[in-house]
Amino acid sequence: MLTIAPEIEVLARFGRALADPIRCRILLALREAPAHPAELAEVLGISRTRLSNHLACLRDCGLVVAVPVGRRTRYELADARLGHALDDLRTAVVAVAADAGRSCAAAETEGCC
Repeated sequence: MLTIAPEIEVLARFGRALADPIRCRILLALREAPAHPAELAEVLGISRTRLSNHLACLRDCGLVVAVPVGRRTRYELADARLGHALDDLRTAVVAVAADAGRSCAAAETEGCC
């Protein structure tokens, strides 16, 4: 069981980052390959301003890093293990939801999911 405050805080930041569908899509896109903001905005179908706000959040959470490439900036996952963790988490959550026949037991009554 996690009892060390910094570990709990890191997991909480990770959870907050994943709480937004756009940030999830950004992380999954960067899992495939590093990308420049203009490319990400086009692929995700969102404005560059909106993307910039989400990238700032992901940077602050320590999940992505900005890498200068000439006059441009490329974004990538801060650590390759995050890509594996996202794959494992996605696979587990989808499997559990399929087994339960829903995404969350409290979704309808509590509006949590």
